[in-house]
Amino acid sequence: MTFTFRPLDPLSDAELLHSWVTHPKAAFWMMRDARLEDVERAYMEIAADEHHHALLGLHDGAPAFLMEKYDPAHRELVGLYEPRPGDIGMHFLVAPTDRPVHGFTRAVITAVMAHLFEDPAAERVVVEPDVSNKAVHALNEAVGFVPEREIQKPEKKALLSFCTREQFAAATAVSA
Repeated sequence: MTFTFRPLDPLSDAELLHSWVTHPKAAFWMMRDARLEDVERAYMEIAADEHHHALLGLHDGAPAFLMEKYDPAHRELVGLYEPRPGDIGMHFLVAPTDRPVHGFTRAVITAVMAHLFEDPAAERVVVEPDVSNKAVHALNEAVGFVPEREIQKPEKKALLSFCTREQFAAATAVSA
């Protein structure tokens, strides 16, 4: 599968994103009740933030997933763990579909991780999914994440997990 990434445009991509984040399958994204303006505002804030970036993932040129990367020393996890140099935080959301393709989401997270590790400064990816999101825990494990502990964030109880470049390569046979 061929994936590419481009910066998210908060205004021109908002309608598409709104349809994704309000879909029942995106419950863990915590935007189910968001209005279009809420999505625009949230992603305009990210676009203006030097420590948080949103990218649209394309499959064969068509929008297929959302990826966010952030500096956990400045966003999301401040005060919840001791960040190391080279840590990068990540979220991803695969577009809902009526025709799921077996292995697609795993291919997406693999592509997201490979993309993050293309940056030579990235040493370790940090994630903090909801503790009850068993599907994403399995995906994270498949690409090399190791859970460390549960943490309490303002919006959820999360499973703090880490994946080094070496763990990713060992789990996926994809050289980062």
